[in-house]
Amino acid sequence: MTQKKIFVAGHRGLVGTAVTEALKEEARYGVVTRTHAELDLEDSRATRQFFLDERPDMVVMCAAKVGGILANNNLPVDFLHQNLRIQLSVFDAAHEAGVKRMIFLGSSCIYPRDCPQPIREDYLLTGPLEATNRPYALAKIAGVESCWSFNRQYGTRYLALMPTNMYGPGDNYHPEHSHVLPALIRRFHEAKIKGEPSVVVWGSGRPRREFMYSQDLGDAIRFLLELPDEQFATLTGPDVAPLINVGVGEDVTIREVAELVRATVGYQGELKLDATKPDGTPRKLLDVGRLAALGWKAKTALDEGLRRAYKDFLQHHA
Repeated sequence: MTQKKIFVAGHRGLVGTAVTEALKEEARYGVVTRTHAELDLEDSRATRQFFLDERPDMVVMCAAKVGGILANNNLPVDFLHQNLRIQLSVFDAAHEAGVKRMIFLGSSCIYPRDCPQPIREDYLLTGPLEATNRPYALAKIAGVESCWSFNRQYGTRYLALMPTNMYGPGDNYHPEHSHVLPALIRRFHEAKIKGEPSVVVWGSGRPRREFMYSQDLGDAIRFLLELPDEQFATLTGPDVAPLINVGVGEDVTIREVAELVRATVGYQGELKLDATKPDGTPRKLLDVGRLAALGWKAKTALDEGLRRAYKDFLQHHA
């Protein structure tokens, strides 16, 4: 059996970890990875040489500069420029090396701040973005356009996948640069260990968010990579935006997810909301009908996923 060689860019991150595990379950895939120390994807020359040497059949593009509201607010140039450099480097090298099928990972923040809910793929570029993460969102929108441009000009099959908020093994628990759910896990755990009487959560608690366990996303990416050429071509033809949402199809308020994390961690203190801090986008629920019509659906309930995520946190970060 001839293996398909798949390069997973950013394999050590939250999404990359899940994708790598999902693909390694299948003997027909040979997964290629490189750490940042081995290959800096912002270095276009090194990236080009790597692709020409390895000649992967497919690419899953998980590598990115990511972070929460605070990091996005404080480092807008980093989030815009680093992501653009990574994307330009990988797209150009992949094309030169003859890669025909790629999945580019974006983010639901590419959609307008106040667009109708649930968010359909065709809402892209129909309104203003959320100001707190606009540089990151613009970089990811450029990635979507790169997929479409390569498909139109060169006949490639590059697909942009827009996942909802992710969590799970390999997550970033940095006290200042993490996303909301891993930040909550760390905060409640540390408060429990220190015996603190309360935990403060940024914002009013009213914004609604959708959360998907990372291993479900890994499964979704494997599902899409395994689609027959004719079916994959319908998602990436030159006349169609190569964009598809992936999520669970339901959301919870920030207060509700904070209460779930508190219960999962076993913290007995008080939860306080700081309404002077920014809320971000009021709601981000993805319409996942397009992916569901292809035959895929997320499997992990939020409470079960949180238990697994906290177990991973205790093993590797506590």
